[in-house]
Amino acid sequence: MLNGNDEFLYYQIAERLEGMVAQGVWKTGDKLPSVRALSREQGVSMSTVFKAYSALESKGLIEARPKSGYFVRFRARRDTPAAPRALRFSAPPEAMSVDDMIATVYANLTEAGVVQLSLAAPGYELLPAAKLNKCLLEALRSSPTSCLHYEHIAGSEDLRRQLARQAFNWGGQCTAEEVVVTQGCMEALSFCLQTVTRPGDTVAIERPTYFGIFSLLKNLGLRALEIPTDPKTGPDLNFLQNAVRKQQIAAALFVPNFNNPSGSLMPEADKQALVAMLAEHEIPLVEDDIYGEMYFGKTRPGTCKSYDTEGLVLYCSSMSKSLAPGYRVGWCLPGRFREKVLQRKLTHCITSATPTQAAIARFCANGRFDLHLRNLRKALHTQCLRYWQAISEFFPPETRVSQPQGGYVLWLELPETVDAFHLYHHARRHRINIAPGQIFSTAGAFSHHIRLGFGAPYSLEIEGSLRTLGRLVREMG
Repeated sequence: MLNGNDEFLYYQIAERLEGMVAQGVWKTGDKLPSVRALSREQGVSMSTVFKAYSALESKGLIEARPKSGYFVRFRARRDTPAAPRALRFSAPPEAMSVDDMIATVYANLTEAGVVQLSLAAPGYELLPAAKLNKCLLEALRSSPTSCLHYEHIAGSEDLRRQLARQAFNWGGQCTAEEVVVTQGCMEALSFCLQTVTRPGDTVAIERPTYFGIFSLLKNLGLRALEIPTDPKTGPDLNFLQNAVRKQQIAAALFVPNFNNPSGSLMPEADKQALVAMLAEHEIPLVEDDIYGEMYFGKTRPGTCKSYDTEGLVLYCSSMSKSLAPGYRVGWCLPGRFREKVLQRKLTHCITSATPTQAAIARFCANGRFDLHLRNLRKALHTQCLRYWQAISEFFPPETRVSQPQGGYVLWLELPETVDAFHLYHHARRHRINIAPGQIFSTAGAFSHHIRLGFGAPYSLEIEGSLRTLGRLVREMG
């Protein structure tokens, strides 16, 4: 039991707890005693404990989670690494194009016996396999055709109704008639881009951004105009504004919420400004919101679509990052371009797979999706902090690491002497896959950056791989 006045007692408690966190008695993600329990154990008032926890929370050492209690947020072994800076351009290794590097990394994404730190997806352990299997069986049994029939071109009405309801979470207001179901988000992006562009057109994209977008633009015969992106707040709108004034831009394709790989999150004011700017010039915006539900804060970030009054924002997303990657269920809200998108789908695949649509519609209708998302977000936040802590411990002190507020990836800026693609090959010899920074820019920029995914639950194997990777970086430094 502690003695002293209230003001002094909460300092004592906070100091002791901070010391225990620093010594590793409590690790990142561990739950601390409840305010009531610690009050009883220490013989102090609940307000004293609350003040102690508030002091630790203000330091960023712990965090309060609604209806869950207090959890350890981070235990630093050295000074907190800074976020990556805006980057310089650099050429890819001689005789190796960006396309070649992308193909090399893609070829090893599903290799067995390799620690996959290159993936921006949830670990299978985090997905509700048993409940999804049950929903799939129920869907098959309840269907008069056992789901062997063709679905409506726009997709299952039951699923579209559920997706329209989900739109309420990000400030959207739509009906099932406005939704078009696709086979994954990439197909949604493809249909939308084909609808608003013609071969030879220029499309504004972020730099850095997901390498699959480069391949998509190339396959559609489109040119990419890369917009510099701040690792925290997203694309430089002033740069975009000047570009729009100087050249013909047919469309923009942005990931406003938790860009892959930087993890940037556009402020709501910037989203609204972006929509207004593009609308002024009648430029469609294809919005990729595939990571929007993977937020760590108390509320879901909004979307550009929620500010769209002209029907110029074509919203795209999928269940691949939140529920079932293998089901390949994506969708879009194409606004004024809905009929043209449906025409594209009709000539491309006619319709999407019936069983998986029925299963996900049933899963959402039963109220399971929201509960699953809450659990998934908590797990991802804890994993993000554990990976971040390991990087701060094992990598060189000058390493800069992003601090995403959601998503699946960390963006690392390594010492300039480290070539990310060479590091990729060194890591492969240790059965570790990473994503080198060069593949996230059409010009091969980010030569000393890497992307690490934290979707897999933290384990001794993951820790050992990060330790090895940090050692390799030090040796190349």
